[in-house]
Amino acid sequence: MSVKVENLEHNMAKLTVSVPAADFDAAVNSVYMKQRKKISIDGFRKGKVPRQVIEKIYGAGIFYEDAANQLLPKAYGDASEECGLEIVSMPEIDVTQMEKGKEFIFTAKVAVRPEVELGKYIGVTVTKIDCTVTDEEIDEEIKSEQERNSRMVVVDRAIKDGDSAVIDFDGYMDGKAFEGGKAENHTLVIGSGSFIPGFEDQLIGKKAEDEVEVNVTFPEEYHAKELAGKPAVFKVKIHEVKEKELPALDDEFAQDVSEFDTFDEYKASVKEKLEERKKDNARFTQEEEALAKIVDKSKMDVPEPMIETQVNNMVNEFAQRIQSQGLSMDMYLQYSGADLDSLKEELRPEAIKNINNSLVLGQIVKEENIEATDEEFDKEIEKMAEMYQMEKDKILELMGDEEKKNIREDLQMRKAIDLIMDSVKQRAKPKKKEDKEESKEEA
Repeated sequence: MSVKVENLEHNMAKLTVSVPAADFDAAVNSVYMKQRKKISIDGFRKGKVPRQVIEKIYGAGIFYEDAANQLLPKAYGDASEECGLEIVSMPEIDVTQMEKGKEFIFTAKVAVRPEVELGKYIGVTVTKIDCTVTDEEIDEEIKSEQERNSRMVVVDRAIKDGDSAVIDFDGYMDGKAFEGGKAENHTLVIGSGSFIPGFEDQLIGKKAEDEVEVNVTFPEEYHAKELAGKPAVFKVKIHEVKEKELPALDDEFAQDVSEFDTFDEYKASVKEKLEERKKDNARFTQEEEALAKIVDKSKMDVPEPMIETQVNNMVNEFAQRIQSQGLSMDMYLQYSGADLDSLKEELRPEAIKNINNSLVLGQIVKEENIEATDEEFDKEIEKMAEMYQMEKDKILELMGDEEKKNIREDLQMRKAIDLIMDSVKQRAKPKKKEDKEESKEEA
């Protein structure tokens, strides 16, 4: 096999790949051997028709397309390695010669990783972020934990907003029961807005054992068209009224929700975790700001197919995420009222940002000779083993060379980010016009 490389504009390249005639004929024969069982011609037993006879009747190229499809994956894979280019897109394949006794020739138009002329990346100015934790934030966090540990208790009083009511209901329209309008022992949170507007409000002030007629009108946009915009009456029987009981904020509460013995210790730990969370968020925000400024001052010509490939990868990742939640891509598009093209357009800015950040960080890795040590790699594998509850050796056994390479590259990227962030200059958010102009000049 031979490969010729032609460099094109905007970091594109065309590979011309020639596969020996013998390999092409072997592929054609392989396709014939697989398909001959399906071919029936008078005078021959089914599956025993000679290749020459089939080609004479149906044409010499009857097996060519399938043979090409059989050859292309490996031939392109070998060519992409042999050419020495760093290809960053799916290939645009065009078969230019496919004849008996001749070389099989195809071209592959691809995007290659663009060169990057880095802007300033040491001493970038970022906005200073206040990571102080207020008493209100601590109280709010504790209140959330208190809510998570609440319980519902039966009370002997009238229903109030926020209570839960256990009810039977039976819906009627024009005096006739309608489908889906009946339930027994249904728990309804008053004020949740989960029922038809006005339904929950009419239960406020009522008690257990009360029987109530609730008059409502279905919304115009209601999903059941036969009910949309129409009045209905619900006969409701109230069985129980429940209210949320919050645990006391004391030492016992601290022992239940944490490893601490006293509430004061627990509260101090909440403050510490909030501070850590704020610092992590601030670090991420400043990383994004620093990278955006470096990208803005750097020069690179990103080829369009590279962006398209990144967008497609993001669509596939999104599809996998929603599939894990039991929703197919077709269902998502139907429910959201979007289509695949609009989804891709929505993801495009993020794809471009990811590419630019990756190219800049990759160039910093190159210029600073950043390496990922074996010790750092081993620590990463240990984290993965702990996460997946597997032995470290088993993780390595299941991992291919490409995955190991990707892990090392990720480690290098992180070290490049650390290099940037170790040198950043922080300044308060500019308030005056002249401060804004000054900050524009800095990064």
